[in-house]
Amino acid sequence: MTTRHHSFDALHNFRDLGGYAAAGGRSVRWGLLYRSDSLGKLDSPADLDRLHALGVRTVIDLRYPWEIAAKGRVPGFEGLEYHNLSIEHRPYDQAEIDPELDPWRYLADRFAEVAEDGVKEIRQTLDVITAADAPVVFHCASGKDRTGLIAALLFTLLGVGEDDIAADFALTELATPHFVADWHAAHPGRTLRWPAFGRAPEAVIRLTLADLADRYGSVEAYLTGTLGIDREQTAALRARLLTG
Repeated sequence: MTTRHHSFDALHNFRDLGGYAAAGGRSVRWGLLYRSDSLGKLDSPADLDRLHALGVRTVIDLRYPWEIAAKGRVPGFEGLEYHNLSIEHRPYDQAEIDPELDPWRYLADRFAEVAEDGVKEIRQTLDVITAADAPVVFHCASGKDRTGLIAALLFTLLGVGEDDIAADFALTELATPHFVADWHAAHPGRTLRWPAFGRAPEAVIRLTLADLADRYGSVEAYLTGTLGIDREQTAALRARLLTG
């Protein structure tokens, strides 16, 4: 399976994280790890069939419980393991961000807050992915920021280079027009103040990785020191998720 983007009627940002060059000359396996916008939008038999066909048995929902209460969660099915691990602790409304702010610096600062506040939940997310024995999908609302941070940290553990981490992050830009349209449909009469709404350029995750390195010594030091990911867990992740 070598399909990066998977088409769903209700989803705009569901994609496979396979194929990237990783540690030891290996690469990330296809068909084991997916990132997405909210699976709570899945409401048709056809879309559920598409999810089942991928063999997904573990879903990690990175949203706040109040988001799930308002927008729903992935429909349950036999064999599904569902985890709600809300990694963000300081909510903000991206539609109301001051247009005068540097948008990429602003987002990177929010990512730094998540990395600081969400240590417990980020670690739990990586633990669930390590323990899973079938394909996993992790998601937030748009599959952009919280999902993007988890992908970057996971890729770092797998030995994926920063250029590929940044390129994968920026693929969300393909879905930006859908996110803007969905926001307008959900908020009739409101003005979308922030012109960068729904954007996910490489600069955001590159700033985030640089910030982690500045604060913790390296991204790896954040993972091993602050999160406590040891060599055994890293080896287990690589054994399951990398080729060879």
